[in-house]
Amino acid sequence: MILSRSAMIDMVFDATGETLPSGYPFALWAELVSHAPELSGDESVGVVPLRTAESNGDILLPRRAKLILRLPQTMIHAAETLSGKELNISGRPLRLGASQRRQIQPHPTLHAQLVVDAGDEMAFLAKVQADLNTMDIKAGLICGRHQSLADNHHTLSGYSLVVHDLKPEASLCLQSNGLGGERCFGCGIFLPYKVISGFE
Repeated sequence: MILSRSAMIDMVFDATGETLPSGYPFALWAELVSHAPELSGDESVGVVPLRTAESNGDILLPRRAKLILRLPQTMIHAAETLSGKELNISGRPLRLGASQRRQIQPHPTLHAQLVVDAGDEMAFLAKVQADLNTMDIKAGLICGRHQSLADNHHTLSGYSLVVHDLKPEASLCLQSNGLGGERCFGCGIFLPYKVISGFE
């Protein structure tokens, strides 16, 4: 099912913590679902990757970190119950503060950190193009490096991806629908990307 742009919204939470373990998205999703079980009932719910930095194997959170959930508007009430919760991310505390709703805005160039795919680059791009055709989206593609997301129990692999020269409606559609699966672990979620040069 292709989601309409009006069906999706970003819920933005203030997030306070110091470090997270590598591969944190798996533990983060488990904690979110433990506090708001309704979120697990819809595959369109996504967790936008946190903006972080790495240091000696740990993931460092910035002082003004934000946790963003991209979800159907029907899930707003379930998501709002997360405000004020302290999450245990494999032994590391992550405290969620107040939330606010943010409408998804069109941008001509979008970037996904990881789109899950088990094939080689040519097969991946062919699959992406087929998915875009299904959504009636015409745009340019730049495939990034192959990468993986893993913890002690899970491994996901695929490619980073830039989609450019998007018209406004196509941009909103792609942000609402994403590409590939595992959105709950931050995969296939598209965000604004301003610079193409130097992309890996």
